[in-house]
Amino acid sequence: MTHTDNAGSVGSLKFVTLLAVLSPGLLLLGTGVQLQDNGYDGLLVAINPQVPENQNLISNIKEMITEASFYLFNATKRRIFFRNIKILIPTTWKANHYSKIKQESYEKANVIVADLYGAHGDDPYTLQHRGCGKEGKYIHLTPTFLLNDNLTAGYGSRGRVFVHEWAHLRWGVFDEYNNDKPFYINGQNQIKVTRCSSDITGIFVCEKGPCPQENCVISKLFKEGCTFIYDSTQNATASIMFMQSLSSVVEFCNASTHNQEAPNLQNQMCSLRSTWDVITDSADFNHSFPMNGTELPPPPTFSLVQAADKVVCLVLDVSSKMAEANRLLLLQQAAEFYLMQIVEIHTFVGIASFSNKGEIRAQLHQINTNDDRKLLISYLPATVSTEAEASICSGLKKGFEVVEKLNGKASGSVMILVTSGDDELIGNCLPTVLSSGSTIHSIVLGSSVVRNLEEFSYLTGGSTFFVPNISNSNSMIDAFSRISSGNGDIFQQRIQLESIGENVKPHHQLNNTVTVDNSVGNDTIFLVTWETSGLPEIVLSDPDGRKYYTNDFSTNLEFRTASLWIPGTAKPGPWSYTLNNTHHSLQALKVTVTSRASSSAMPPATVEVFVERDSPHFPHPVMIYANVRRGFYPILNATVTAMIEPETGKPVTLRLLDNGAGADVIKNDGIYSRYFFSFAVNGRYSLKVHVSHSPSISTLAHSIPGSHAMYVPGYIANGNIQMNAPRKSAGRSEGEQKWSFSRISSGGSFSVLGIPAGPHPDVFPPCTIIDLKAVKMEEEVTVSWTAPGEDFDQGQAASYEIRISKSLQNLQDDFNNAILVNTSKLKPQQAGTREIFTFSPTLFTNGPESQPDGETQESLRIYVAIRAMDGNSLKSAVSNIAQASLFIPPNSASLPDRDCLILKGVLTAMGLIGLICLIIVATHCTLNRKKRADKRENGTKLL
Repeated sequence: MTHTDNAGSVGSLKFVTLLAVLSPGLLLLGTGVQLQDNGYDGLLVAINPQVPENQNLISNIKEMITEASFYLFNATKRRIFFRNIKILIPTTWKANHYSKIKQESYEKANVIVADLYGAHGDDPYTLQHRGCGKEGKYIHLTPTFLLNDNLTAGYGSRGRVFVHEWAHLRWGVFDEYNNDKPFYINGQNQIKVTRCSSDITGIFVCEKGPCPQENCVISKLFKEGCTFIYDSTQNATASIMFMQSLSSVVEFCNASTHNQEAPNLQNQMCSLRSTWDVITDSADFNHSFPMNGTELPPPPTFSLVQAADKVVCLVLDVSSKMAEANRLLLLQQAAEFYLMQIVEIHTFVGIASFSNKGEIRAQLHQINTNDDRKLLISYLPATVSTEAEASICSGLKKGFEVVEKLNGKASGSVMILVTSGDDELIGNCLPTVLSSGSTIHSIVLGSSVVRNLEEFSYLTGGSTFFVPNISNSNSMIDAFSRISSGNGDIFQQRIQLESIGENVKPHHQLNNTVTVDNSVGNDTIFLVTWETSGLPEIVLSDPDGRKYYTNDFSTNLEFRTASLWIPGTAKPGPWSYTLNNTHHSLQALKVTVTSRASSSAMPPATVEVFVERDSPHFPHPVMIYANVRRGFYPILNATVTAMIEPETGKPVTLRLLDNGAGADVIKNDGIYSRYFFSFAVNGRYSLKVHVSHSPSISTLAHSIPGSHAMYVPGYIANGNIQMNAPRKSAGRSEGEQKWSFSRISSGGSFSVLGIPAGPHPDVFPPCTIIDLKAVKMEEEVTVSWTAPGEDFDQGQAASYEIRISKSLQNLQDDFNNAILVNTSKLKPQQAGTREIFTFSPTLFTNGPESQPDGETQESLRIYVAIRAMDGNSLKSAVSNIAQASLFIPPNSASLPDRDCLILKGVLTAMGLIGLICLIIVATHCTLNRKKRADKRENGTKLL
């Protein structure tokens, strides 16, 4: 271990020790929802700026979470409730009685309230991007769901719905219903409803009325239009993740009530475990105990917060290390771009710098005109100090002095900290930073910066970025482009369309094309940067062939930047550019293109990049995610490529996939994922993602993905079927499906430690198969899945091991002793390929396993699981368990007696009602004929 590593370890130990002694109140700042003394603190609900002001919305949010708190407390057996909630009010709302924000922002919210931009669906849902037991991204509620009381007939009370979604978000459990597979055939060959628990009762309904369950089957396939209507009055108390709307349902399915046969996501994602088992394994339950007594917890308290004028201070390192690798020039170029293009109008901006001591370079200036922006640029540092020491705390102290000039405190402000210095004393100002209420975004240049600097950002809710010593890297501008207001208004935020850099030889060109799609185009900026004093020749062509030249660009020869602003709305289509290196030596030429939405009626495509890891230490992989959307609709079939730059060594490119395999747990949800484990060196890695799409490919999904609260179509009450209003669809018109776009977004940085020096043994097994399916084909069973790789989801596995059993439980608990299927002819394909394999279960049906009780061969059902092995005999975990019925007689078994009685009762009642109606009509007709005859007879007598 080098001296630097030793120093870093000592600094890390001091930093961790300091974190341990800080008050819990300080550590709660910026770290999201925390559970303390059985109560959740820090839950943030954010209302989208596009939502019209409505005070009833706030009242209903409060009522929903208050009801949810008591419901959750009972459902968790007196363990957990909601204590403190903040509601972030948009700045577009005019009421002025709200508190001012500290570190809250829309993009950090646990719950967002937003319309679906023209769609009509109001399903509450949770975006889950990781596997079982992992936290999701956010809960999404529409204003209509919160304001329209008629929707509670189908969804249940809002508080119950919120608990259903909270379990998705916090504990990573999944839905126990399945709209795509509402029925299945169990081991006794009975048609069963996909539900949990199985004790929930109701009857089958075919299109217009009740029907026997066998009428729901045609040629062994379930009939379209067949549904199951539940009794409004139930004895079953579970499960909240199935149908929270039933009044009797007050708990989650546990091991005794869980339905392992149901083909739902909970069984698929959580290896047949009940939701309660998953929940009780969570960190929340490991650190809490049931409350004593019988009293309920206090109702939640709510704080209404709203952003004031945004206040930003650039805190810039000017120590001698900033003279290395053109770092000062990179800082000047990115800061100029940020001040001219990124930071929003009316923002207050100040500048501080530091080497061994801090200095205020510019007090706060409010940006109202371009002249204000240019004035701030003039205060950017032009030279570096002779001092090698960098005191980060001194710089932050001056930054706090700058922002406190506005209203006497730093709370709610933003610090953009840029440094290349190694400061082992940063822990000294950690308490000050945490108590300030300021958000710290950190941008690190080079590999010598102290390892714990990122904790400043993490604990204050900021972002972290890393700029490697790579001459053609555009990471500095990418980082500044990513730092926005975070207010959730995608119609105002600047969207990055291009970010590219190349080392270009003398008198050679950088040629490329960037697509401006029709959802963007307003306020479009082309930025060109270079390294040396030689201004490159620039030629830019729009889709109509109009050309812009170097003289059309605004240039800053000191910072070596040239920018062109396109007036109005930029022409949609391909924009091509050529940069000619006029200098006599090799230099890096870079291009950045940004734009804003072209219309408030059409949300632009956006990409949010983030990384997650179970541990920052080798050999744990990093999961890279890119959430690609237009509004809230996922964009499918895009080409998504991650570019990872280490501290030293060559950048790595990695194609991200939305195929429901490997790191990607849900197919076609617009979240493209992949494992990254090609670690070159210990230290920091910079990440950005490029997204592109061909206009010939359909992109937008037809519905919002995620885990949804069930909308119940109707109930049986007092023997009568009472249908709810049809659920509104969140579908789109076909005309919106085909369009093209290009996007770039920084994913910040992450660190990896513990990588062994030199070659190391293979420690990466194939990833777990999570999408195994099985179907009966004549006398054979066909299974299909997505191929894993040699290492996680990359490469090609060496072999597969498929085992089958008549007992689901036996296969789950004792995979190694289940019957082995001959896979000698099955050769694994490249990771991500769809695998299909067919085998005959003849040997299985005559094999040594005993028949489960109550089953006959005619109703035999088998269960299948698989795992992969690489060339070094490293095995994946066992897959999800698929099931197939081998023999199905023409007529299914009869309904349970209770259902038969209900059906007979309903049908008899309908028959009696029809007979009575017929008698009434006949009597009425007879009386009318008699009256007419009497009239004719009386008329004849008068004549």
